[in-house]
Amino acid sequence: MKIQDRDQQVYIGERVFTKYLSRDTIKARILELGRDISLDYQDKFPVFIVVLNGAFMFAADLVRATALECQLEFVKLASYEDIRSTGTVKKILGIPVPLEDRHVIIVEDIIDTGRTMSTMMEELRSMKPASISVATMLLKPECLEVSIDSTYVGFEIPDAFVIGYGLDLDGKARNLADIYQLSNEKA
Repeated sequence: MKIQDRDQQVYIGERVFTKYLSRDTIKARILELGRDISLDYQDKFPVFIVVLNGAFMFAADLVRATALECQLEFVKLASYEDIRSTGTVKKILGIPVPLEDRHVIIVEDIIDTGRTMSTMMEELRSMKPASISVATMLLKPECLEVSIDSTYVGFEIPDAFVIGYGLDLDGKARNLADIYQLSNEKA
């Protein structure tokens, strides 16, 4: 199946997605987040824990936007099938380094129900870090079922499915530089 990009819209099979956030808007916001994190963590050596696969693009740009000596690690969690959250978190790849007394920044692509992040934070707290904060590219506040303190939020968005900039639909569209929102239109 080929992704077709036409006039501010992307077509994946029968689904139509409309451009929602441009790459320039995303880049500008990430630079702001990088400055905030740099100020908050100056004179610290934080470990960024990136949730794969979706957050890889955001994490790369975010870490480059900071002026920090830091460590970068990766975990892989899954809770989506097609365009819906399954409601369960499947841990695929765990935390590779000791976190006791470390300052941890979890980097996530999107928080909707909050269940995935809540599960991850609970596991991280058991490792006794000095602090835990969350940097998420996107937050859907109206979908939250679990209270999550997202310290660094790129954009708050409505309850709509999005792709691009690392976000996918069954593994497709991660490579798009902009973020697209599912439209009600049919291709």
